[in-house]
Amino acid sequence: MDTIKKIFSFRMLTMIMMGYCSGLPLLLTGGTLQAWMTDEKIDLTSIGMVSLIGMPYVLKFLWAPFLDRFQLPFFGRRKGWMILFQILILVSIFGLSLSHPKTNLMMVLGWAFCIALFSASQDVVVDAYRREIMPDEELGLGSSLYVNGYRLAMIVSGSLALNMADVMPFSNVYQIMALCMLPAIFFTVIAPKESHTFKLPTNMKEAVFGPLQEFFTRKGALIVLLFILMYKVGDSMAANMTTPFILQLGYSKTDLGNVAKLFGLVSTIIGGLIGGIMMLRFNMKWALLFFGLLQAVSTLGFAILPSMPVSLSSLAIVVAFENLASGMGTAAYAAYMASITNKQFTATQYALLTALMGIPRVILASPTGKMVEVLGWEMFFVVCTVVAIPGLLLLIPVSKLDKPAQATT
Repeated sequence: MDTIKKIFSFRMLTMIMMGYCSGLPLLLTGGTLQAWMTDEKIDLTSIGMVSLIGMPYVLKFLWAPFLDRFQLPFFGRRKGWMILFQILILVSIFGLSLSHPKTNLMMVLGWAFCIALFSASQDVVVDAYRREIMPDEELGLGSSLYVNGYRLAMIVSGSLALNMADVMPFSNVYQIMALCMLPAIFFTVIAPKESHTFKLPTNMKEAVFGPLQEFFTRKGALIVLLFILMYKVGDSMAANMTTPFILQLGYSKTDLGNVAKLFGLVSTIIGGLIGGIMMLRFNMKWALLFFGLLQAVSTLGFAILPSMPVSLSSLAIVVAFENLASGMGTAAYAAYMASITNKQFTATQYALLTALMGIPRVILASPTGKMVEVLGWEMFFVVCTVVAIPGLLLLIPVSKLDKPAQATT
């Protein structure tokens, strides 16, 4: 009964909405914007440059100390910033809708950059807010619901927006997307206010260097960073090549969209929800181990597919298993990173940890194409499974470390 109350609590509903307001702007400056530019016959060089608009998501740790240090005079330390950034995101999306790629491309890109900047800043504060209002035992479920809300919002700003663009101009689509931020603003206003009993940074020097000093003076800090770097590296490497893999096996683009993308997304959402609920019962370290093992084993399913006849049912089973395991692993992974931040510096430490988390996806996964050329598909996915083992072994020393002490006033 206690578990049911936690699952359906207002705090958990808040996590879904926080994920929604963080996820909605992402594709509006990415795939959806590129589709609009393609529709307007903008050159491929300009379309390719759109990816640079996402740089604030990579560099957000640079201004995270400012958000730790200063508090707006309304709605509390985190909620005040969240509401301000959400309003700025809404205004920027509406401003983008009044521009046009064909007649004023620079203004379009300028508004898109503003959306990305305010969205990345909102992410910093939302991550800190999530850590500060969630008890440690609920971080797993809360993180999974946040991630699922994020993914559902990407369906709205991606799939739904593109379907709408078939029956109305993109400018109208973006205006509707701007209005889709209103529920997020309303919900943030009524969301629980975070409370803290710890000393806040008193100056920018303390806000910038305090998080680093606090983290690196902990016992085993480097082992923790190495674990964060390695835990999902095999999963990230495999995910980076699944699209060309499925197409080269002889499946159609429709199969890819319906099974690998849509069905896979649903499986990931379900996996995250299952993982979050299980973490209400499991110790976090056991959850990381169990879900990590599932991630590694599920990758082997792709190594088996080339030896099987082309079959949608076979593809669906492999994709479902892999995405379920990945969703469960992501829930535990996000919860663990939140749990090791010190609440005095939550925004800065979490922003730095998530930047480190992105390295396997962006850098370590980049040579995977060459690996496939050398190893072949079957051996490539076997290697992805083996690469996951060091991250799991690091759980042995990591599990022996104490959680950070929380500074108090």
